[in-house]
Amino acid sequence: MQAILFDMDGVILEGPRTDPQVYADATDYALSELGIEPTDDEREAFREFDPDGIRERAAAHGFDADEFWKLRDDRASELTHERVRSGDRAVYDDAETLSELAERTTTALVTNNRHRTAEFVDNYFEFGFETVRGRDPSMAGYQRRKPNPAYLEETLDRLGVDGGLYVGDSGVDVVAGQKASLETAFVRRPHNRSVDLPAEPEYELESLTELLELLETVDSH
Repeated sequence: MQAILFDMDGVILEGPRTDPQVYADATDYALSELGIEPTDDEREAFREFDPDGIRERAAAHGFDADEFWKLRDDRASELTHERVRSGDRAVYDDAETLSELAERTTTALVTNNRHRTAEFVDNYFEFGFETVRGRDPSMAGYQRRKPNPAYLEETLDRLGVDGGLYVGDSGVDVVAGQKASLETAFVRRPHNRSVDLPAEPEYELESLTELLELLETVDSH
């Protein structure tokens, strides 16, 4: 197998996504930094991930939408890193398998989460990823997230491979992986135990530890 690429939230970090309160607090921080005092309804609207809506509201208040977006994303990363350090956001027990996999094949991390957080998780837990790729802290970066395969394709180019396996926990992971000409493995976690998928993955896993046996099977053929 040329490489194994991993999604992060719901595969490595517990829970399928960043806590909404993190983004709420990050939004409040960004608005404060820009000197904006919106109404309660406007504040709720600024917390949405809606590029067109953000541009309209930013224009109405006279500030730069791209600056707001980056401030919010950067603050969300800082808050998430604090939660990881404190143990409020933990990794799944089977994530310890990642270090062994990295010794046996090329591994990488590709996530819809922010790039700063992907780098932090890689450095903090030392899983041995050869490279990591998260979304850029911009509206354009947000619009390139999965199921768009762009970040996966960039990672494959960086690794110098044209195939492998993408391991995820959602339908968008399966779709993006297949668009990038990768085989896909879907990990069943408590949050997705009974979810229906829009496309059929090549493998379904109950634990990341199953990848060790899968790697042996594939490499022996």
